[in-house]
Amino acid sequence: MFDFLKRQPVSQSVRSEPSVQSEPSATFVEAATSIPAVSRRQFRQRSFRGTRQHDAANTDRMTSNWTRTPLSADQVVDRNQRILVARSREQSDSNDYLKSYLRICEQNVVGPRGFSLQAQARDAAGNLDRDANEAIETWWRNWCRAENCDIKGRRSFRLLCKSAIRTAAKDGEFMFREIIGRAAGPSGYSLQTIDPQRCPVDYNIERLSGGRFIRQGIEFSREGRALAFFFMTDDPSMSGYTFNGRSVERVPAAQIIHGFLDEMEGQRRGLPWAATSLWRLHMLAGFEKASLSKATTSAALGGFIEWADGSGPEPDEENEDEELYIEAEGGVYQELPPGASAKNFETQYPSGEFATFHKAMLRGAGAGMGVSYVALANDLEGVNFSSIRQGVLSERDNWMDLQEWTIETLVDRVFSGALKAALLRGQVKVKARALRPENIGQYLKVFWQGRRWAWVDPTKDVKAEVDAKNNLLTSPSEIIRRRGDDPDTTWRTYASDIKLMQDAGMPEAFIMASVLGVQPSAAPPPKLNDEEDSPDE
Repeated sequence: MFDFLKRQPVSQSVRSEPSVQSEPSATFVEAATSIPAVSRRQFRQRSFRGTRQHDAANTDRMTSNWTRTPLSADQVVDRNQRILVARSREQSDSNDYLKSYLRICEQNVVGPRGFSLQAQARDAAGNLDRDANEAIETWWRNWCRAENCDIKGRRSFRLLCKSAIRTAAKDGEFMFREIIGRAAGPSGYSLQTIDPQRCPVDYNIERLSGGRFIRQGIEFSREGRALAFFFMTDDPSMSGYTFNGRSVERVPAAQIIHGFLDEMEGQRRGLPWAATSLWRLHMLAGFEKASLSKATTSAALGGFIEWADGSGPEPDEENEDEELYIEAEGGVYQELPPGASAKNFETQYPSGEFATFHKAMLRGAGAGMGVSYVALANDLEGVNFSSIRQGVLSERDNWMDLQEWTIETLVDRVFSGALKAALLRGQVKVKARALRPENIGQYLKVFWQGRRWAWVDPTKDVKAEVDAKNNLLTSPSEIIRRRGDDPDTTWRTYASDIKLMQDAGMPEAFIMASVLGVQPSAAPPPKLNDEEDSPDE
């Protein structure tokens, strides 16, 4: 059985192996099988030395000016941050498209109503504490007024949030200083806006005691946690900031709210959101100016006068540089001097390629800034419902992501600091009774609602929401939140409307139809035989 697997010894040893046995070593060959022998092809191994798997890794004359050394986040910020901020500020003042982008950021991240607070504190039984929640929401609306939240008393909290978004988009970061105590004004807590460029990005100290170090104007612990910020002191007699021979002020990091988008691991300072689009926008502005100058020249210049050989005016020594002009007049045929012929000056520029090139440049700039070409260029030509809906939905995801970033970075921290100061001062009251500061953990449970947008096609989108609710794919509360409203407030408004209608004596069928959309049936359903009234026994 399985004889073909047995090995047979051969008389002569081809390969000897060391063995502890005294017997001579033997070489075995496999017995013949039914599998035909196939000769092996000898392939010459190809040498991969000096080649690259990816074209982008090749170094040749086409990529000689392309960097080959990875840069750390600190190196990128050190080399580019101040230049990018300077050019971003200049373009935001002179470039229509960047100014539009900053306005779009403000409108979509903060919006006309800012971030709405929905307090979610619960009582000992686990139910929503409606009285406490209403007290917190009332206090918050009052604190968001300019005289309470801004140390200067100029801007409300909504405007401070818009300022933070504009500064972050233009400069790459925003900074606020928390003012606590008597100096903060009547609320005991307020915010002071700080120009991020007051924190010098070129202020570095490598070694401090305890492993601390200063990098890009910020002091860090050995583990990389921010400990303090250094700011150049203000001099009222100077209109700008000095970068050499400066004196700096050390402010603990616990007092500074510093927000920027992390795009690289280890990043400590922010870069303008339009950093990759600034060059394109600047060059596009120059292209527009050159095109406008060309078009203006073409429209103003009528043509030239060309003289035949041997013709033309004799040179005059007194008026040697005088040129011959013929002013054109509408509806008049003018006679030219003998030997002179008119030669029209015609140019087709800017023609069709201007619009195509202009659109391509703005599309690239919009992609770098995270906005659609339609929104950036305000161009709705050739846009249909499907394309604009897809673009709007994708863009709104980006805005909602920035809203959450703003809430996590700025709004939540400000609310926590302001509420703590208000509870200690007894400013949050329920029926003349102040909420207790030791319960602040419950009072910090809130939900922030950012702005939401109208549907592109209300009829189709509302129908889709209703179908999703009826098929248990979403809830009415979630639909209300997507519209930017508070479900609890909506339900109480419904209940209040229904009660007012009932107190006014309106029929129940009309109330159900007008408020809840439930249409009354034409007639009651017929009773079955077993449901008919039986005679009294």
